[in-house]
Amino acid sequence: MNGLSDIKLILAAALCAVAVSCVGRDAPSIKSNDPDALVPAIKAGVRKDDTHILPYLVKDLDSDDPAIRMYSIDGLRRMTGQDFGYVYFAEPEDRRAAVARWQEWLLLQPAEPNEK
Repeated sequence: MNGLSDIKLILAAALCAVAVSCVGRDAPSIKSNDPDALVPAIKAGVRKDDTHILPYLVKDLDSDDPAIRMYSIDGLRRMTGQDFGYVYFAEPEDRRAAVARWQEWLLLQPAEPNEK
């Protein structure tokens, strides 16, 4: 191979690597279990003060992923001013009572949140 062919081969490999890394990503979604799709959706919903995400944030307080739990409680705090004693890095049994308080709170909210 000559130098130009080597450069073309390297460039082609680099373009393929970039294309593969971009194609596999999901769009942000509050319904996702993938942190790469869920966290941006949480951030966007909180920024817009979108009350439709509240049930998802409460559900995600029970996530196995501490990052998802952290973003969920942060969003709930920002949107409601409450935390009900929830600590995202606590052990599951230590989070249980606070999650129950959040679930109870959610049941007391209007069935159709106002559009913001």
